[in-house]
Amino acid sequence: MIKNYVTQLKSEFRNYSGADCMKDLMAGLTVAAVALPLALAFGVSSGSTAAAGLVTAIIAGLVIGTLSGGYYQISGPTGAMAAILISIIARYGMQGVFTATLIAGILLVLCGIFHIGRLTGFIPAPVITGFTSGIAVIIALGQIDNFFGVTSEGSSAILKLLSYGQLGFPVNIQAAALGLFVVLFMVFFPKKWNAVVPASFLSIIFATVLSVILNLDIQTVGAIPKTLFLDTRLDLSAITPDHLSGLIGPAVSIAMLGMIESLLCGASAGKMANVRLNSDQELVAQGIGNIILPFFGGIPATAAIARTSVALKSGARTRLTGIFHALGLLAFMFILGPVMAKIPLSALAGVLMVTAFRMNDWQEIRYIFSHHFKGAAAKYLITMAATIVFDLTTAILIGVVTALVLLVSRLANIEINYEKVNMDRVRSSDAALAKEFGNAVVAYLTGSVIFANTQAIEEMETCTKEYDTVLLSMRGVSYMDISGAIAFMHVLSDLQAEGKRILLCGVPTSTMAMLKRSDIYDMIGEENFYWSVEKAILHK
Repeated sequence: MIKNYVTQLKSEFRNYSGADCMKDLMAGLTVAAVALPLALAFGVSSGSTAAAGLVTAIIAGLVIGTLSGGYYQISGPTGAMAAILISIIARYGMQGVFTATLIAGILLVLCGIFHIGRLTGFIPAPVITGFTSGIAVIIALGQIDNFFGVTSEGSSAILKLLSYGQLGFPVNIQAAALGLFVVLFMVFFPKKWNAVVPASFLSIIFATVLSVILNLDIQTVGAIPKTLFLDTRLDLSAITPDHLSGLIGPAVSIAMLGMIESLLCGASAGKMANVRLNSDQELVAQGIGNIILPFFGGIPATAAIARTSVALKSGARTRLTGIFHALGLLAFMFILGPVMAKIPLSALAGVLMVTAFRMNDWQEIRYIFSHHFKGAAAKYLITMAATIVFDLTTAILIGVVTALVLLVSRLANIEINYEKVNMDRVRSSDAALAKEFGNAVVAYLTGSVIFANTQAIEEMETCTKEYDTVLLSMRGVSYMDISGAIAFMHVLSDLQAEGKRILLCGVPTSTMAMLKRSDIYDMIGEENFYWSVEKAILHK
């Protein structure tokens, strides 16, 4: 892996020039402008602080950006990660998050070493889309307090929403107006200008200026410390065996989300850059970054598609873009700390409201529902609901299990059509053949012969009871498992015991392999296998 990384660096910086460095610098500063409001917002929305979000973006940009499996990957705090941290912080506190992040980092390194990242390819697209939509809902619900200037209680977005019934909903008009201003500004900001100056960055500047000039009575970000080592950070002495046992689940959720987000981001960005992501190296980089972050007081980080796409569109050439972006954020921290302290929380909430809406893959969602893909729609809706109600790991498992159940139910739909042999359709005038197959039936099997449809297989015995010869056309049998093979063998054995002649026709290669392994081939006899029904009747 180290050798591949060194080779990747040599290829990346071959013929690197001052002009390329300038492009990386400008791209990095552009990404920093996009990342600043998001880092602050995700820090606050996670239940931590704006400073924690900013430190996370800086450290992730430096560490993960340097070690990444793709030069274009820009890592930092994300909305999805912030959403799952809400419940973890509410239950275990910041020390719990730091410990879970450390464990998650170790898990990610192991995933990279043992090539586990490829397993994400087994998660169906509607499950990923549903999970993303569920996260978007959690983010939006989590911003109601800051957006409207109200207060809620609860360890999850749903519980907080329900708490308004008891606590009331006294809206701070000033906060809501400022949040609405940010939302409208970002929605109607011209896209062509957004490529020059990010709408989120400008909206935060304008909202802060308005808040200061009008002396609005609203909550702000608060003091941003001029240090990368925050007062609240990982304390190794606080970690106990009992403490660890309760954090395995949250750590797995963080690691799973980090893996999914980073690899999906890399796959999408890799197509844009025409450079394939080294997924194993990326997971190791993400793991090392998340191992280091708790010692600075940062929250979990992962690759972010929004910042990564901005980097590529801004002309990024190498991984120096991510490093320059981190240095830009570091400069913001030390130079503009007093200004950032005055940023209204309702303005950051407005940014996150728009971000949550845009997180949804609306193109795929429209495609699923407009084409009436019921199975895909079920996976999407069930995973989205599970993400909102449960945790990430449970939601993904529910989504995958739903997909498997739908797959099995579809595979279980085997179709068996019976048709009496009509010698008029066979190109032969042989009277002996006509007599031989005068009381014969063809059973056309289409589908998979598996454990879920053994009942349909067993019904073949009843449906062929009145015939002397049974021809089984199996060209449509794409797959046969051991349960299906056993049921099939029992039926054929019973038919033979009744004195019926059995002929198997058009058996696919994969199905034939199972017939041979399960001894059905020997039981029927090689001489009773034919290429087609017609050849079986004509003895060819």
